[in-house]
Amino acid sequence: MALLGAILANNRAYERVQDFLRTEHFADSIHGRIYQACERLIDRGQLATPITLKAFFEHDETLTEVGGTQYLARLANAVLTIQNAHDLGRVVYDCALRRELIEIGDDMVNAAYSPDLDDTATSQIELAEEKLFSLAEQGEVEGGLKDFKSALISAIDMAEAAYKRDGELVGVPTGFRDLDQRLGGLHPSDLLIIASRPSMGKTSLATNIAFHAARSKRTRSDDSGNEIEDREVVAFFSLEMSADQLATRIISQTTAVRSDAIRRGAIGEDDFGRIFDVSRELHTLPLFIDDTPALSVTAMRTRARRLKRQQGLSLIIVDYLQLMRPTQGTRNENRVQEVSDITRGLKAIAKELSVPVIALSQLSRAVEQRDDKRPQLSDLRESGSIEQDADVVMFLYREEYYRDRDTPTQRDSESDDKFTERAIRHDELLASCRNKAEVIIAKQRHGPIGTVKMTFDGNTTTFNDAAQEDHLPERRS
Repeated sequence: MALLGAILANNRAYERVQDFLRTEHFADSIHGRIYQACERLIDRGQLATPITLKAFFEHDETLTEVGGTQYLARLANAVLTIQNAHDLGRVVYDCALRRELIEIGDDMVNAAYSPDLDDTATSQIELAEEKLFSLAEQGEVEGGLKDFKSALISAIDMAEAAYKRDGELVGVPTGFRDLDQRLGGLHPSDLLIIASRPSMGKTSLATNIAFHAARSKRTRSDDSGNEIEDREVVAFFSLEMSADQLATRIISQTTAVRSDAIRRGAIGEDDFGRIFDVSRELHTLPLFIDDTPALSVTAMRTRARRLKRQQGLSLIIVDYLQLMRPTQGTRNENRVQEVSDITRGLKAIAKELSVPVIALSQLSRAVEQRDDKRPQLSDLRESGSIEQDADVVMFLYREEYYRDRDTPTQRDSESDDKFTERAIRHDELLASCRNKAEVIIAKQRHGPIGTVKMTFDGNTTTFNDAAQEDHLPERRS
């Protein structure tokens, strides 16, 4: 009553609560409707007073029960001071949240007693977490309009940090010289998509990036001016491969011992000694792997939050997007909508935790139907909002993969000389693209697009920077 009285006495009091207070936050429905009527009049540029509101409620039976239009005059007289309108609004909002918490708690209790065997305890926990997260997001006012001065200071701080590093990265490093130069590192709150057809090396590239990031260190100054080294903490959510398979790949990349030989035990004593020595160095890496299959966005958010609270967090990698489950409790009509929900959830995680999120994605078979099999944005499988939500979209392409599968065979009417000539040309083309890869940056909100050339060793599943003379020209988006 005091809050509504303040608004009726001076409509400027409404400006102090309009960012977070909604009609449904009032416990008494008649108070909510009066607030809504005030909102409509003020938004139209009209005055909201007991007199102007009278026409809205003259024949309202609910208001009649509490005194009719005279109740509006009572509210106007209930004002204490308009200066405390914000505090009164926060009290109303806080009470609304508490009622929502009680309702969620009741739903949790009832669901836990439910005999539905398909509704597991884990799924109920995930749904409860999602409801609590949604409740926590309601009425947030911290994000509101910022004056340009604040945004300018943040931009200058970032530029100063880059200048002090002699133009080096501000974001988390990928470990690849040319890719870091194009992207400027992996920036907080960005969603990056790495997409390709199967067998191109998506997981290998993601594992390489995770390993390089976890090995890197960042120097910062504390309040006393002392320099402190921080490690980049990486969370790798592997929905396709197990944790020990990823660990084997990292060992193979570091020791240059074939990963399949490590798995089969077909290694010599020297190789085993090298693996053991490297493993002792790697076991302190701040790299955390979660290989839970069919993980939901909600569960991922919860685990990432927990890791950030306990260890810190610099980068999240998801392998891969199409294997994730949408938020528990949502019902989508088709897979495209589900994938769209997943990408929006990953972008929300990136913004909430202020870390870059790399998500791997499959491409559609449309690539295989073209002569030039380099991927395009239109090839994103079950795209939905992938292209829209992503800050960066990168495609991984290895021509060697297609050349290897396209081994020439002699045609019925073809002479031996013609076939030999064609086979030699095929071998020359295959040799020219052997162990070469391209990372095609097809979209980047904050920088240039173009192609970064790299090398790929299939034996150790390792990507490396290409030689300087192999660089491709830069294109601007």
